[in-house]
Amino acid sequence: MRQYDTYIFDLDGTLLSTLDDLAASTNYALRTNSMPEHSIDDIRQFVGNGVRKLIERAVPNGEANPKFEDTLNTFRQHYMEHSLDNTKPYPEVMEMLSELKSRGKRIAVVSNKFYAATQDLCRHFFGSLVEVAIGERENIRKKPAPDTVEEALRQLHVTNENAVYIGDSDVDIATAHNSHMPCISVLWGFRDQDFLLAHGATTFISSPLELL
Repeated sequence: MRQYDTYIFDLDGTLLSTLDDLAASTNYALRTNSMPEHSIDDIRQFVGNGVRKLIERAVPNGEANPKFEDTLNTFRQHYMEHSLDNTKPYPEVMEMLSELKSRGKRIAVVSNKFYAATQDLCRHFFGSLVEVAIGERENIRKKPAPDTVEEALRQLHVTNENAVYIGDSDVDIATAHNSHMPCISVLWGFRDQDFLLAHGATTFISSPLELL
């Protein structure tokens, strides 16, 4: 695998297995607001475009539902309290990050997860291994716009030259393209290889250690 100077990672489905906790908080929010719940496979298809889009897809009639905002707020509150219940790094992720760090590589996370949760999860699981963690904020366009990647590069004090983006979804492929960076698609995340190929993926890894 080619070596890069800077590694920008997606979070959910790439570094962390978060689906169980996302599904639990989604269904808690739906249940609390008297709406039908979804299977974990449904939730898998809903994630990837931020929390608001997740709840829009989960709630009947989406944002047109009069209880949409209440459901979104319920999700946020529940998830901040329960985001560590079942979430954990995928196998070999910690070894991969540690080795990249030991080689002097620059490492950042860019996620469509809301900002506070992105910061908390990266701090809890990765500590100093991840230098910069950027989540969804109101004043910056979320992925697939390049804004959050560009913000991460600014905070790292580097450019996109010899940088790579690693993710598990079509959103990540588009984000890398819009950021003028190559994309490595992981095969252990929320989307399978056929889906990724159909959305333009060209480079795959089936283990985090393949990045080394």
